[in-house]
Amino acid sequence: MNANEVLRIVDSLHREKNIEKEVVFVAIESALVSAARKHFGEEADIEFIIERDSGQIAGRCGQDELDYEEVIGRIGAQTAKQVIIQKVREAERDSQIDEFNEIINDLVTGTVHRNEGRVTTVTLGSVEAILPRSEQIPGESHQANERIRALVTEVKAQGSRVKVVLSRTRPVFVKRLFESEIPEIADGVISINAISREPGYRSKVAVSSIDSKVDCVGACVGVRGNRIKMVIDELAGERIDIVRFDEDPLNMIPNALQPAEVDEVILCQMMGRAIVLVREDQLSLAIGKRGQNVRLASKLCSWDIEIMTQGELEQQIERAVQGFCQLKGVDEELANRLVGEGYLSYDDLSVIEPPDLMEMGGLTEEQVDAIVDQADVLAQEAEIREAEEKRQKKIAAAAAAQQERQEEAARKAAAEAARVAAASKSESTDSTESTDPPESDSGGSAESQSE
Repeated sequence: MNANEVLRIVDSLHREKNIEKEVVFVAIESALVSAARKHFGEEADIEFIIERDSGQIAGRCGQDELDYEEVIGRIGAQTAKQVIIQKVREAERDSQIDEFNEIINDLVTGTVHRNEGRVTTVTLGSVEAILPRSEQIPGESHQANERIRALVTEVKAQGSRVKVVLSRTRPVFVKRLFESEIPEIADGVISINAISREPGYRSKVAVSSIDSKVDCVGACVGVRGNRIKMVIDELAGERIDIVRFDEDPLNMIPNALQPAEVDEVILCQMMGRAIVLVREDQLSLAIGKRGQNVRLASKLCSWDIEIMTQGELEQQIERAVQGFCQLKGVDEELANRLVGEGYLSYDDLSVIEPPDLMEMGGLTEEQVDAIVDQADVLAQEAEIREAEEKRQKKIAAAAAAQQERQEEAARKAAAEAARVAAASKSESTDSTESTDPPESDSGGSAESQSE
């Protein structure tokens, strides 16, 4: 291996593997040292230096000069080769790690290679990434050779290889899809201020525009919904609500609860809770299927949203005031102040900040501790009662269902018995008609006898 060959190897690895030249030079020097120590011993003071410009190699063992060609040719060619390969692989791995670390939380496009159990392997150039089942959109499946887009979420070394983890369930994935499909977002005219998501079911995206002439919601939807359709198709049909962002929660919360119509929003700053009043006919729409709409709206606005009608609020307020007045140390005035701040149950009161309660009621620390302790006990009792009520309701529902099944079985048995009886009667009638003898001509017979 002459000087020119050294430079050629270094340049080739630098271009093909994207490895820094200095790393390759160090790898070759380490390989020569390892090869020489196979002959001179592990404790030997050996050093090899490669001139970076010329490729000339100089070596020594202690004070004696070493001929690198002799070291490689006679005693360590295989060792040197193994060390160089190992160092190059490690350098290539580190280069790939740096490359993918720069695109964490960015969108990549790859090809599905195979499915193994709960993991889908995706080819990203020279790297095989994994898409765990937990990071896949519920209900979707991927076939070999299918093109797929995903988010890079984790990159780390795994031996001499790189482990890249992908995701299609993170809210950032939706954001990156919007950026790729909507030019105004990529250009910075429209901003995505918040996203809440339940993968495979529904997402809410809050957007705003720095240009008053650009409708942020309309631009994201596109003409006849063509832009948002591209995103929905990529998300396997996931429903997407695009809402207008507003820094004022009194405006933002009704926007987030769309398509439901909101009558009033009451903010309870100390609790971080927003009580939203809606009409009776809007209640189920505001809550959504299995609470999905209000849950996503809460995440989008960073407020704990409770949906109720005006009548329900009045009942809760009355019940809360009566309940708080039962606590020793709490008078009606303090109870009303607590309710005004959004504390509507013993459970709420059990997590109140002591300084806040001291300020609201002019109480000492000992009095506050006593009130909170009472609230803890009563909250636990209420939880036990609620659990028992649910258990009793469950038992009653099971008994009612069993009774209904028995009654249905009885009705079916009665109907079957009636059908069998009717069929038997019909068969009996048919049998009687077929066995009766024909009537004799009695008149003719008598006439014949008289003759």
